[in-house]
Amino acid sequence: MTVLRHSYNAKAMDRIQWRGLDRAENSSSAVRIESVRRAFAGGAVVFDQFSLDVAAGEFLAILGPSGCGKSTLLRLIAGLDQPQAGTISAATRDHIAYVFQDAHLLPWRNVLQNAALPLEFRGISKAERQDLARNALEMVGLSDAMQQYPNQLSGGMRMRVSLARAMVTQPRLLLLDEPFAALDEITRQHLDEQLHQLWQRTKLTVVFITHSTSEAVFLANRAVVLSRRPARIVVDKLIDLPIDRPASIRGSTEFAEQTRTIYQALERGEAV
Repeated sequence: MTVLRHSYNAKAMDRIQWRGLDRAENSSSAVRIESVRRAFAGGAVVFDQFSLDVAAGEFLAILGPSGCGKSTLLRLIAGLDQPQAGTISAATRDHIAYVFQDAHLLPWRNVLQNAALPLEFRGISKAERQDLARNALEMVGLSDAMQQYPNQLSGGMRMRVSLARAMVTQPRLLLLDEPFAALDEITRQHLDEQLHQLWQRTKLTVVFITHSTSEAVFLANRAVVLSRRPARIVVDKLIDLPIDRPASIRGSTEFAEQTRTIYQALERGEAV
């Protein structure tokens, strides 16, 4: 089954009262990490005196060598893991959504039921949660697939259900751990375009883990490259591209220059 190429449904987004902050009017930190230390059993130190701020409304891409601690950092921000030292504060702690590498859909539930699941856990009435789930699914272009089951969906469609399930909670902070890594390149690019539209529309704060330099440059307005463990910041760079990024921008000289800078930083991070 091929992935349908949709843009996000603006009317569906307008029906949800987004809690995102205006990037132009609010420069406060959505996430503040100060002097954090995290070591695993056996003595492997992932972070030591690590600090990072994420501004409200920012789209931050985090890159680095495999095993450097990118996913651990996301778990720390989400409160799913705890540091041994230092502090992590998230102004939006009660409004965080997390999208994993795998869609993790329940096979016995249809698309609408999967998208509504977080609201069911919160005790929201069936009518209300289904209405909110329909809006979220319309946003990601799945209005025609609500009664289908996960085994009837392509990989890209399953990830869109996972994204809708995250967005149905109306988060302020969206954490994504390489959500499109297992998809083919064309599908991945289409989903990147849709995710970028969603960020522009909702003004969410987004932290996105990726190994792809081109994906980071296309999506983010800021990229941080980490070194090997214990991770330190090799490069913290604003992406010097327009906020509006059509698919064609990937072929531009400016895009290639930004991608090259991030790639060179990755090489330095690998060499540490």
